[in-house]
Amino acid sequence: MNADTTRTIAIAAEDDRGLDGEVSHHFGRCLAYVLAEVKAGQVVSTRVRMNPHCEAHVPGQMPTFIRDLGADVILAGGMGPRAVQMFQQFGMEVATGAVGNIGRVLDAYLAGQLKGIVPCSHDHPGSCGDHSAHEPSVHHPVDHRAMPGCTGEVHDPRDTNRR
Repeated sequence: MNADTTRTIAIAAEDDRGLDGEVSHHFGRCLAYVLAEVKAGQVVSTRVRMNPHCEAHVPGQMPTFIRDLGADVILAGGMGPRAVQMFQQFGMEVATGAVGNIGRVLDAYLAGQLKGIVPCSHDHPGSCGDHSAHEPSVHHPVDHRAMPGCTGEVHDPRDTNRR
């Protein structure tokens, strides 16, 4: 990639705190997306875009939404195989298995420490896999009900018995 090229990296977020927020383990059901504009490996700007579908997630609609925001890359804790395939068909890079602080996750991605796809199954058959392989910080379960504008359930995303 040309050093003058600007990329937009979208990160699924549990909250609307930007780089100070936490990565969401549920890509399609997150409260918001942090969009980081990166040039020559440096973050030049960020913005937060609320997920208009967090309460009524329909598999397959979010990859188009993220693409239409201008993103080239998507980072998330977990993502189903249909979304991964759609992003790849759009020519976008996908990295999953991210946990913890968004700023640290973005730094890990830019340093080449976060890449590839960790199988996820929060709402799919199988197991979510071991997110700790890419863990730049410690994750704490999040109470989605405490977030304005979105309702959800309290759970530990590492719980592979949840279906």
